[in-house]
Amino acid sequence: MKNSHETISEEEFARICDGIREDRDSIIKHNPIGPDDEVLMWMLLSCLVSYLGLTDNETPCFPGKPTADTYREAILFVLRERRSAEFDAAKYLDQLK
Repeated sequence: MKNSHETISEEEFARICDGIREDRDSIIKHNPIGPDDEVLMWMLLSCLVSYLGLTDNETPCFPGKPTADTYREAILFVLRERRSAEFDAAKYLDQLK
C-alpha cells in the first residue's frame, strides 16, 4: 500500500512552514537543542519525515552534530523527489531564519 503523502505540494509545504513560524517561540522553548534556526530546521525536517511517511532508509542521517545548514540541505534533498510539482522551497526556508 502506498502512503497517501508520498509527495507534497507547494501549498502544503508553505502551510507547514507557516505553522512552524507561528509556533516558533514554543518550538524553541521546548526544544533547546541548539541555535533557533537549527531548532526550526530540525522541526521542519521532522514534520516532513512524518508527513511524507519516510522510512528509516529514506530519512537523512548525519555524521557528527548537525547544524541549521545541514538540516536545510537535508530538507532540500528530501524535497527533490517528493514535490508534486516544482517549486522554490528555499524561499520558505529563508523565512524560518
